[in-house]
Amino acid sequence: MKKIQMVDLKGQYQQIKSQVDQSIQEVIDQTAFINGPQVKAFQSAFESYLGVKHVIPCANGTDALQIAMMGLKLSPGDEVITVDFTFAATVEVIALLKLTPVLVDVEEDSFNMNIESLKKAITPKTKAIVPVHLFGQCANMEAILAVAKEHDLYVIEDNAQAIGADYIFSDGKKQKAGTIGNVGTTSFFPSKNLGCYGDGGAIMTNDDDLAHTLRGIVNHGMYERYYHDVVGVNSRLDSIQAVVLSAKLPYLDRYCNARRAAAEFYNAAFAGCDQITTPTTSEFTTHVFHQYTLKLNGVDRNALHQHLLSKDIPCAIYYPVPLHSQKAYRDNRYKEDDFVVTNKLVQNVISLPMHTELEKDQLEYITQTVLNFITKL
Repeated sequence: MKKIQMVDLKGQYQQIKSQVDQSIQEVIDQTAFINGPQVKAFQSAFESYLGVKHVIPCANGTDALQIAMMGLKLSPGDEVITVDFTFAATVEVIALLKLTPVLVDVEEDSFNMNIESLKKAITPKTKAIVPVHLFGQCANMEAILAVAKEHDLYVIEDNAQAIGADYIFSDGKKQKAGTIGNVGTTSFFPSKNLGCYGDGGAIMTNDDDLAHTLRGIVNHGMYERYYHDVVGVNSRLDSIQAVVLSAKLPYLDRYCNARRAAAEFYNAAFAGCDQITTPTTSEFTTHVFHQYTLKLNGVDRNALHQHLLSKDIPCAIYYPVPLHSQKAYRDNRYKEDDFVVTNKLVQNVISLPMHTELEKDQLEYITQTVLNFITKL
């Protein structure tokens, strides 16, 4: 059995090695390292894949969120609602722009934004909602859009973990995750379902005027060299990362299917174990399994974590501390009763290896090791 990786980027690379190597060499030969033709080629291909009018590449997913908020002209003191159970980048950019983060609880089954908690959090100062499509499936965008419309709010999708997922509206219409709100953002961090070999990100929108603003912001506020029309940042996708993404993009659906197959194996193996709740998929979305996250019942999660590591099985806890308890984001406005689900999840979740190169013997070893630990309790 091959060594088990949490994410096997080396194995994935072997499948596209010749194309990646040749394309990187072409960038080096041309020396168009920033905003070269390869970036524009990836941008166009990604727009076609997503079915969105505008993709604005940038340097990373955190920048993508910040630039989206800058483009919407949110002002200091404006409240932005997002979830308590996610990576800190989502709330980090809100604080950096001196906006006011407002954290809400998530649903126990999907790990995504709880709509009733969202509704309760809205005040006259609320200007935007940032749903996070956590672990690979979409939040309830139809409900979120309805709330946003009622209160005249922007919707900014944090789609760092669900590229390739489809959202299915109640009328049967489908849209790709990240293309549904006013603006969507994503990350191309190497471990993402569509990842480059460094940092990278993108912003997606169907709004022509917003896209124009965003294109200026990512490049120091310039539309013409040395003429700065808006306040901007330096956040550009480099050409080497663009060719890696271009090589991977045609395989993205295949990658997602491989992840689903691994998830199905896990689900079947754990089906008879009462102490394990396997991930569910909401009826309005497909799932691309950026992470495969279990909920444990009556199991010492930290002991299982250490046991798996001792058996050379990488695993992770996403996330061990809720954002409302993080030193940087504590606020007297928050009450523990507002985060019942999140507080439970941070004590009981554990994520198993999930990537495109998992093999049957590895999956068998992982699942049997987990079950052996639990049955000996």
